[in-house]
Amino acid sequence: MKKYLAEFTGTFWLVLGGCGSAVLAAGFPGVGIGLLGVALAFGLTVLTIAYSFGHISGAHLNPAVTFGLWAGGRISAKDIAPYVISQIAGATLAATVLYFIVTGNGSQIGDFAANGFAEHSPGKYSMGAAIITELVMTLMFLLVILGATSEKAPKGFAGIAIGLALTLIHLISIPVTNTSVNPARSISQALFVGDWALAQLWLFIVVPIVGAILAGLIYRYFNSEEKNF
Repeated sequence: MKKYLAEFTGTFWLVLGGCGSAVLAAGFPGVGIGLLGVALAFGLTVLTIAYSFGHISGAHLNPAVTFGLWAGGRISAKDIAPYVISQIAGATLAATVLYFIVTGNGSQIGDFAANGFAEHSPGKYSMGAAIITELVMTLMFLLVILGATSEKAPKGFAGIAIGLALTLIHLISIPVTNTSVNPARSISQALFVGDWALAQLWLFIVVPIVGAILAGLIYRYFNSEEKNF
């Protein structure tokens, strides 16, 4: 249970820190942190949890990462469901906390940093562009994770590489989809927005998982000599 609680807590922190920065601080009058600040916030949540809970659960914080690590031979299939449930629960609790904070001054939640495409994309990018973006970004994210956590990689630097990779991913893709690469993060925000966010949620569940599994298979091909689970 400790590793599942660690996943719950870590994913809670990721959504609270990342989405919280987007809905509370990104556009704050005069001193808002902007897209760069939001990208850094997501990266910092992963970096901090990687070093505080990584030794307990591996700090997946993301159902796509869990599927990718399974495809890459790092975890057993029996761990997928409890990991994913813990991640979604932690993300949903974080979104609930954010809801009460955001509405604490009488404001409406607006798009609540939910992921979307077409008219709900920040830059009005098409569904096709969103699919390509989420697929490629998640694939590259998992390749970084798998490589940085390899037995052959320099020890102690995985959290930095992974956190910076997520920052870079957000710098690229926030204008396209508000950046998901994480079904738990997408589910938690969509539950509060409802309507269009729930209607488009399928893309941000299916595509990141597909991208992550592809990355796991690619990594295993290039590292066939590596010991698998």
